[in-house]
Amino acid sequence: MTKYDIVIALSKILSSKKEAYEAVNKVFEEMSNSLRNGDKVVITSFGSFSMFETKVKKGRNPKTGAKLLIAPIKKIRFKQSKNFFE
Repeated sequence: MTKYDIVIALSKILSSKKEAYEAVNKVFEEMSNSLRNGDKVVITSFGSFSMFETKVKKGRNPKTGAKLLIAPIKKIRFKQSKNFFE
């Protein structure tokens, strides 16, 4: 399912595709802003999204074999709700 599929499904309820597109964009924008601020996004009966930062890892350059440290990065974690498949 893509963002466009969500817009099409929502446009059946709302008055137009444009209105559905704006609604979908607003939802994703608010979710993104909350995650960037360190908040958890919880959608009942679906799951929750949270932001976390990876630890520094040891790595190596495959061409030269030189050892290096891989910097921590921020990632999003999704945890499904207990009744997701019901």
